[in-house]
Amino acid sequence: MKIVFATNNQHKLDEIRSILGDNIEVLSLKDIGCDIDIPETGQTLEENALQKAQYIYDHYHMSVFADDTGLEVEALNGAPGIYSARYASMVDGSSVSHDSEANMSCLLKELGENNNRKARFRTVIALILKKDICPCGCTSIKEIHQFEGIVEGEIIRERRGGEGFGYDPIFQPDGYNKTFAELGMGIKNHISHRARAVQKLAEFLLKT
Repeated sequence: MKIVFATNNQHKLDEIRSILGDNIEVLSLKDIGCDIDIPETGQTLEENALQKAQYIYDHYHMSVFADDTGLEVEALNGAPGIYSARYASMVDGSSVSHDSEANMSCLLKELGENNNRKARFRTVIALILKKDICPCGCTSIKEIHQFEGIVEGEIIRERRGGEGFGYDPIFQPDGYNKTFAELGMGIKNHISHRARAVQKLAEFLLKT
């Protein structure tokens, strides 16, 4: 089976391809010749994921899935949430978007000495499957599905570990004494929010 993952983030692609294995061929936006920065104007992870998938389906007419992930910190009322990738640039306006180091520094600063470090990563995947052509030939038939993965944990007070990406060096999942960045991709690919959402996606696709 061949399907588009609406991203050019190599970290995400490697993670997804590792989880899905050889049964499903995952194409990136680059693979299909899409170099557009797809808008994400939704107010929720669900809306953003579906918006990205719908864009690819409408313009490239292929089965596609897209994800949106947010780090939700309890003491910050769920922030940074949908703004996780550009948190620092939204808080202080001086950092560039998708700057992981700036985002981590900003989050640690915002938390300060607050002892409530509870947080969770949440991933939502929107899947649009291209099905048969409508009998009258007017349009193709599609199916839309969503899958969610959550991992609970806490924000530690300083960076630890050299693997992973994003907030991995400061997020320690429940049940472990190491951060995602210390655990390594092998373990993370089994327990992460994205892994849990992708596992649901994979189970669905392999039954389709």
